Amino acid sequence: MSTTPAKTPANRILPPNLAQAGIVVGAFTVLLYLVEVLDVILPANLDNLGIQPRTLGGLDGILLAPLLHHGWAHLFANTLPILLFGFLAMANGLGQWIAVTATIWLASGTGVWLTGGEGVTVGASGIAFGWLAFLLVRGLFTRSFGQLAVAVVLFLYWGSTLLGVLPGDPRISWQGHLFGALGGILAAWLVAAANKRSASSTPASAV
Repeated sequence: MSTTPAKTPANRILPPNLAQAGIVVGAFTVLLYLVEVLDVILPANLDNLGIQPRTLGGLDGILLAPLLHHGWAHLFANTLPILLFGFLAMANGLGQWIAVTATIWLASGTGVWLTGGEGVTVGASGIAFGWLAFLLVRGLFTRSFGQLAVAVVLFLYWGSTLLGVLPGDPRISWQGHLFGALGGILAAWLVAAANKRSASSTPASAV
């Protein structure tokens, strides 16, 4: 009889460790609220640390902008997508989630820095758009019926938000949404390619 070593299935729908996923995504969300509290308390305007397109001083904003928000209403609007999409995106464990999130984070921020308009851009919506795009397309790469079913449900409920990748309200960074979504698609492709390489290189063992 031949067997292959156990591995995390690429077509998983829910995180393998639900408690860990909830804690990590919850802690990230709490961090956003703590940063906003600091922004209210401190005399300095922390939002100025966001992305300032095509300026050397604005490069730091690529890393800091998702942690900052233009007031509580902005943060409240991002909270549910962050919690839901971030949780579901952890289906293949914490390590992969960190890699996916980093890809989206850098893609969204770099896109804003290169193409954004005047002013300072802040907010985690680019990350949320990236997670959503990742969840919508991962099933296409993995050929997973379960993941495709989840994608259909998410699209039916949240699909209209994808219009946010198009120019519209000048107060909203469509560039952050667009490049975040592209980062999510790229992350899904990279994850599928890595899983395929891992599967093809895993030797079988006979007992």
